[in-house]
Amino acid sequence: MPHIAAKLESEGWLPNFDLAASGAPAALRRGREFSDSEVYKYLEAVAWEIGRGGATDLEDQFRRTVARVAAAQGADGYLNTNFGRPDQRPRWSDLEWGHELYCAGHLFQAAVARERTRPGADDGLLGVACRFADLVCDVFADGGIESVCGHAEVEVGLAELARVTGSERYAAMARTFVERRGGQSLRDIEFGRSYFQDDVPVREAEVLRGHAVRANYLAAGAVDVAVDGDDAGLLDALRRQWVRTVAARTYITGGQGAHHQDEAFGDDFELPPDRAYSETCAGIGSIMFAWRLLLADGDEKYADLIERTLFNVVATSPSADGRAFYYADTLHQRVARQPADPEATSPRASASLRAPWFDVSCCPPNVARTLASLDAYVATADTDGVQLHQYAPAGVRTTLHDGRVVRFDVETDYPASGRVRILFPEDSSEPWTLGLRIPAWADGAELRDPDGVVTRVAPGRAEVRRAFRAGDEVVLDLPVAPRVTFPDPRIDAVRGCVAIERGPEVLALESVDLPGDGDVADIAVAGEPVEHGGRVWMKARELDSRAAAWPYASTEPGAARDVGEVALVPYHSWANRGPSTMRVWLPVADRAR
Repeated sequence: MPHIAAKLESEGWLPNFDLAASGAPAALRRGREFSDSEVYKYLEAVAWEIGRGGATDLEDQFRRTVARVAAAQGADGYLNTNFGRPDQRPRWSDLEWGHELYCAGHLFQAAVARERTRPGADDGLLGVACRFADLVCDVFADGGIESVCGHAEVEVGLAELARVTGSERYAAMARTFVERRGGQSLRDIEFGRSYFQDDVPVREAEVLRGHAVRANYLAAGAVDVAVDGDDAGLLDALRRQWVRTVAARTYITGGQGAHHQDEAFGDDFELPPDRAYSETCAGIGSIMFAWRLLLADGDEKYADLIERTLFNVVATSPSADGRAFYYADTLHQRVARQPADPEATSPRASASLRAPWFDVSCCPPNVARTLASLDAYVATADTDGVQLHQYAPAGVRTTLHDGRVVRFDVETDYPASGRVRILFPEDSSEPWTLGLRIPAWADGAELRDPDGVVTRVAPGRAEVRRAFRAGDEVVLDLPVAPRVTFPDPRIDAVRGCVAIERGPEVLALESVDLPGDGDVADIAVAGEPVEHGGRVWMKARELDSRAAAWPYASTEPGAARDVGEVALVPYHSWANRGPSTMRVWLPVADRAR
C-alpha cells in the first residue's frame, strides 16, 4: 500500500482532487477518465487494513486523503474530477466510457468498508458517499436519465451502501440499474453491446460475456439486489450464468477473459493459454460474484473457485516485494522479455514481467483492497454455527444469531501442508456446528474429532457438532500431494497437454529451472509428479524441434529424448527470478512426437 500511495500522488491521480477543489484549469488534470476510482479503491484498502489492526500511521493517512477527496465535492453532492468543470465535458454526457457511476460505486464501497471497520467514524467519508448517492438517485430515477453506466460497479456500491445506512432508496436505485441493464440504452460500439452487458437483460442471460470485469461486477451487484429483494428468479439466473461461465469460460487458474482487444470473455472453451488475458481485476470480480453466491446458497463450490482465484490470479499479480504487478496473467510466456522500467508508467498489460504502475491503473489498488479484506472471506456464521471456507492462521470470534459467542483458533501452514488444526480455548454452553470446506480436489481428506475418531470426508463440507470444551481440537488433513490435471478436450488450445497442481496451487514450468539455455517450448512431460527437496518435479523429454524454413512437414518429428527431471514452481511465483519463459499446460511426451 505505501507503493500505491506514492504512485497515486506522483502520477497525479490524488492531486486531481486538489485541482478540482481549487478551481485550477481542467487541462492540468492527469490520468484516465476512471483514475478517481483508484483513489477510492486505495481508501477501501486502507479502511480494511485499519480494521485489521494494520500500521498505526494509516489512520492519519486515511483522514488526510478523505479530506482532499471531500474538498472536491460539489454543493449538490457531485464528485468527479473529469467532468462538469469549465472546459470539461458536461456531467453524465458519456455514459458508455465516462465511468462517472463506476467511480461513484467505488467511492460507496470505500465508505462501506470504513463504516464496517470503524462505525460512526468522524472522518466524513460516509457523508461524502451518501451525498453523491442521493444525487445519483435524483438524476437516474425513472423519469430522469433512464440509462446505465458503461462499466458496472455502481450497482454493488449502492447495494452495500443501502445495507450500512438502511436506505431503501439506495437499494431501489441499485435494483433499477440492474433491471435496466440489457435495455440497450447505451450506444452500440465496435465490440457490440455485449461488451457492456447491455445486449440482453440480466434475467435472460445464460453466461457471462463481454468485458470480463464489467460482467463480474454486474453479476455481483445483481446477486446483492436479488438477495436483498428476495428475488428468486433473478438469483436463479445468476446461478446459471455462474455455472456455465465456470464450466466453459474459466482458466485453470480461475482467471477469466480470453480476448486482449476488448478484455473480454471468448466463446465457450475458447481458452488459449498463450493468449490468456485473464485480467487481475476480472479475477477479483469473479471472487466478488462467487462470494455473494456462497453467502446466498452456502455451497462450497463457490469457495473452491474463490480459493483457486486467490492463489493463482490475485497472488500472481504482485511481485514478491509488492512493488510491481501483472495487469494480465498469461498461462504461457513464449519470449523472455526485460522487466518494465521501474520509473515509467506502463501501457495496459504491455510488460511481460510485472510493472510498477500502469496508465490504466485499476489492478494494483484492486489487489490491495482484496488482500486487505481477506479475513472477511475466511468464515461465515448462521443460526447453527460457523463455517470455515478458507484456510489460514486465524483467530475466529463471532456471535451466532441467537446471541451465543463462538471462539476458536486456526493453526496451519496450508498449503505447504494440508493439516489444519482448529483449537477451542473455552467451553461452549450449548452444542453448535463447525463446518469445514473440503475442496473438490481433496479426495481422501480425513477429519479427526475431539474424541480422536478419524473419518474420511468427501469434497463439499464436513461438520462436527458438539458443545466444544476448552482444549478440544479438530484436525483436518487435506491431501496436497501434486497431481496431474487433464483439460476438457473441447479446449482445443491445450489438447494433448496436462497441468500439474498441488493443493490449491497451479504449478508452472519456468525456463530458469531448465539446464543451459533450455526453452519451455521444447519440453514434454511424462509420468506422475513427485515431490522431493521441497519442490515438485516431473520427468521430462526434449522434443525434436526441427529447424526448417517451413514449420510443417509430411513426416512426424523424431522421438523426444529424456532429459531427466524438471522442477516446477507455483504459478503465482513465476517471474520473480528475472526474465524467463513459462508455461502451465505441458505437452504429454507420448502425445508430443
